[in-house]
Amino acid sequence: MTPPPNTPESRIPQYRLDGPPDAPVVVLGPSLGTSMDLWLPQLPALTRAWRVLRYDLPGHGGAPSPDGPFTVEDLAGGVAALLDRLGIAEAAYAGVSLGGAVGTALALRAPERVASLVLCCTSPRFGDPEPWRDRAALVRREGVGPVAGTAASRWFTPGFTGAEPYVAMLRETDPEGYAACCDALAAFDATARLGGVSAPTLVIAGAEDGPTPPHGHADRLAGGIPGAELVVIDGAGHLANAERPEPVTEAITAHLDRTWKGRA
Repeated sequence: MTPPPNTPESRIPQYRLDGPPDAPVVVLGPSLGTSMDLWLPQLPALTRAWRVLRYDLPGHGGAPSPDGPFTVEDLAGGVAALLDRLGIAEAAYAGVSLGGAVGTALALRAPERVASLVLCCTSPRFGDPEPWRDRAALVRREGVGPVAGTAASRWFTPGFTGAEPYVAMLRETDPEGYAACCDALAAFDATARLGGVSAPTLVIAGAEDGPTPPHGHADRLAGGIPGAELVVIDGAGHLANAERPEPVTEAITAHLDRTWKGRA
């Protein structure tokens, strides 16, 4: 059933569950311009012991276009509403880039719902707002083609040869959905609130991440969230979980096993 427009439920209209039905739940949030399939490299390992809930951003992965502007906090509210709909009181959460910002917002909004948090290649603030607004205007004017044409160099290191499936996700993204997410990123700034994140947190950074480099982004998250751990993945760009899946998967599963020990 399609959620009514302009409700929290309408922000996360498309999702998928994989893994044992009675296992603890981990929610996986995607990056701007990608679908829930961004997390396919981690799925086999995670579904051995976890019920994995993946979702698509508005206008991404074939999900409906947004019915109006929204914020990162609205997307976090959509995740909380989805958990309510599925009867999930508490979950772990892992997100890449925009998906990580949603996780930060969810951990601040509903700390009792987030038992463990993984923030991958993300930031408490994604730079100055104006470039994001300019990108939103470009996509509304010309479609996603111009940003898809440069996505591989933004997302991956120069030597990576597996970019095409991920760039294809961006080519298939609805322009308004992409633009609205850019507007949400422009307005997002959780820097002053990071001390309010109480979930055990792992911050993962790609050593060669251009959009959210370790210095000034990952280190700011790890330094601001009480007790957070920072892991930097060598040879990885912005979509580190796709470019270097093995060390990212190992870091995520170790963190979840450690922080949810006894719950699985």
